Amino acid sequence: MKTNLKLSLIAGLLAVTGAVYAQGPMGGQCDPAMGPGIGMRHDRMGKMDPARMQAMMEKRDAVLKAQLKLTPAQEGAWKTFVDARKPAASAANLQRPDPVEMAKLTTPERLDKMKTLREEHQKAMTAAMTKHDEATRAFYTALTPEQQKVFDAVALPGHGHGDRKGFRPAPAAKP
Repeated sequence: MKTNLKLSLIAGLLAVTGAVYAQGPMGGQCDPAMGPGIGMRHDRMGKMDPARMQAMMEKRDAVLKAQLKLTPAQEGAWKTFVDARKPAASAANLQRPDPVEMAKLTTPERLDKMKTLREEHQKAMTAAMTKHDEATRAFYTALTPEQQKVFDAVALPGHGHGDRKGFRPAPAAKP
C-alpha cells in the first residue's frame, strides 16, 4: 500500500511539474517587450518574411554596387546579375500537396507523388542555380581587374555575400 501511494504521489508530482514546465517561465506567453519575433520563434518555423529578405538583398546589392563603382557600360550586366538572383516564380509555386488529396491516395501513391514533387523542386532549383551562375560569370567578365578583386573579396560564394553582420567592406586599396 505504501509503495502504491509513493508511486502515485511521484507520478502526480511529475505530471504537475511537466505541465508547469510546458507553460514556460512566462506562463506560455511571450513578452511583448522582447520585440517581434523574439520569444516567438516557434510560430515562424524557421521561415523568413519575404519582404524582409528582399529588403536585405536590395541593401546588400546597393552596397556591392557602390563598392564596385560600376560604369554606365556595366549597368546592363549588373541588372542581369541582380535579376538572376531573384526567386523564380515556379519556385514560389512549389508548395506542399493538399492533405485532403493526399489522404485519398494509398501509401505507395503518396510516396510516388512526393517523389515527383521532390524531383520537380530539384529541377527548378537546378535551373535557378544555372541561371544565377551564368549571370554571375557574364557580370564578372564585364568587370575590370580591380573590380573583380573587390567582387572576389566581398561576394564569396556560400558565405551569404558577407558575414552575419552584413556586407564586408571592400579591401582597402594599397598605396
